[in-house]
Amino acid sequence: MRNPALAGVPLAEYDPANTAASWKDGRVAQLTGGDPSLLRRINSAVVLHALRATDCATLTEITRVTGLSRPTVEGVVEGLIEGGLVVETAADEGGARRQGRPARRFRFRAEAGHLLGLEIGPHRVAALLSDLDGRVLGTQAKDVAETAAADERLDRLRGAVAELLRRAGVTRGSLRAVGVGTPGIVEADGTVRLSTALPQWTGLKLGERLSRSFKCPVLVENDANAAAVAEHWKGAAAETDDVVFVLAGLSPGAGALIGGRLHRGFGGAAGEIGALHLLGRGATPETLLSTTGEPLHPLDEQAVAEVFALAREGDQRARAAVERFIQRLVHDVAALVLALDPELVVIGGWAAGLDGVLEPLRRELARYCLRPPRVALSLLGEAAVATGSLRLALDHVEEQLFAVDGTVTRR
Repeated sequence: MRNPALAGVPLAEYDPANTAASWKDGRVAQLTGGDPSLLRRINSAVVLHALRATDCATLTEITRVTGLSRPTVEGVVEGLIEGGLVVETAADEGGARRQGRPARRFRFRAEAGHLLGLEIGPHRVAALLSDLDGRVLGTQAKDVAETAAADERLDRLRGAVAELLRRAGVTRGSLRAVGVGTPGIVEADGTVRLSTALPQWTGLKLGERLSRSFKCPVLVENDANAAAVAEHWKGAAAETDDVVFVLAGLSPGAGALIGGRLHRGFGGAAGEIGALHLLGRGATPETLLSTTGEPLHPLDEQAVAEVFALAREGDQRARAAVERFIQRLVHDVAALVLALDPELVVIGGWAAGLDGVLEPLRRELARYCLRPPRVALSLLGEAAVATGSLRLALDHVEEQLFAVDGTVTRR
């Protein structure tokens, strides 16, 4: 019986004398069509996929779940061992000893490479390190001033990465992909087209700058988009493919998944709901949340936290300010929901005060939507952006491992 995880994966057989794809120059050979080794590559992807989906397996077990012949499986496994992606495990010594030689068992070498997920924010930079299974091996974060120049912010990030790799005992050469989440509209080449959140960030060739520090691919994404990916992977949207994630703030942003795929828009600006006040809503969010008549600084999270704290304590001016802010956020999110019709809306961002958004948002969506989406708070909190960046790096490596003619076999 075939492994359900492999449904839809094309099976074919090849000359077992051929060897499987292997790591070269810090990356695995991509499985693409149009060359004589296509069948070998298909079989390699199928076998590797089967091994990655379990702790370890015998040749007989791999043969059963893939539908390939034993000689084919044997040849593929040997090639994967040579390429460093598979290793033979010690014989199982538990239970009653059987006569004869024990069956050889093999496993996917998740430790064959490593991935980084990075967050670059107004007040901190953070890094997550994982193996090729996405298992987190360590984290590191450093505070940074909201007024820090681009070079200083990047230096803080590099310092956090260096410290993380040193503590984990991982060499920089073992990194296979790096994902990065940052505020702003990000172009396909990793250039930040526009960002009002970070000084000197607009026009920054962030992908190019970070590529000087890594020999592997660097994938730069908008922070709200990365957080949406994270919630779909490990958070509140884990069972939902049509999702809007709202990164609440004085300049809120949103990321959307449609059919489980990230929707960036034509120019990478999908979800920029922070600009909706320009369409007839003159007051900025930082003015709405002010209790003094003077707008808050867009990056002053401490001032925002104080307003929310005063509101919880019953201060009438603060409560009125929070109510104005929540109503603006609710209207902005409702506009996006009406356009995309998601099943779920996840609210993330500030740790304090966001629970007050849920009920007003539910009521507003119930007024306008034929089938109102569910509304939930983020389960990942401040880890969402770095976690989503890590998932983007993992997606990149999985495409290298499992893509055949543009088809990726997902785990």
